[in-house]
Amino acid sequence: MFLVVGLGNPGREYTNTRHNIGFRCVDALAARHSLAFEDKKKSKSKIALGSIQGQRVLLAKPQTYMNLSGGAVQGLAAFYQIAPLQIMVIFDDLDLPVGTLRIRPQGGSGGHKGVTDIIQRLGTQGFPRIRVGIGRPDSPMDPASYVLRPFAGADEAAIAGAVERVILAVETWLTGDIDLAMNRYNGSPEEIAQRTARPTAPAVPASPADKTDHDS
Repeated sequence: MFLVVGLGNPGREYTNTRHNIGFRCVDALAARHSLAFEDKKKSKSKIALGSIQGQRVLLAKPQTYMNLSGGAVQGLAAFYQIAPLQIMVIFDDLDLPVGTLRIRPQGGSGGHKGVTDIIQRLGTQGFPRIRVGIGRPDSPMDPASYVLRPFAGADEAAIAGAVERVILAVETWLTGDIDLAMNRYNGSPEEIAQRTARPTAPAVPASPADKTDHDS
């Protein structure tokens, strides 16, 4: 089984805020594959069980508040016997422009307290993650206040596109190819467009020396 965790804060007042982009991505993934979150919590998380890309998948939204996410993830991993390499964590990143994705197979927390708690509770940095850029405020606003504000205008359009790419990246990862997910979906929409627009090199015709006797 695979575990896909979106990080966020429970409560209606946090819905669609920048800090809750992990919840938003997991909700969108569930909707795409007609999975429903159960009313009853498991390991202090709202969960949805189902199949994606032919794999048995558990989607989770920890209800512990962001900074204590590790206990929920550890509990689910232990109960369902899911190894860290089969846990994908999706969370917000202030240091990435809005809508930019960074997919990695492992690594540090980058100062994200929810991810720091997961690393501490699992005892390893060796789990895949998707960082979703939420940008920094233009004004000297306290980051703690900024992350609790909703997306609007151009930022909302950019983040809506990012959510779609997160879904595609998770689906690709579930096929066993995180490198392909990184190559396809890492970066901003502009960077991805530039990569996909690069012309492929034309095929080089075989020289006479390369031909077999059958070709002659």
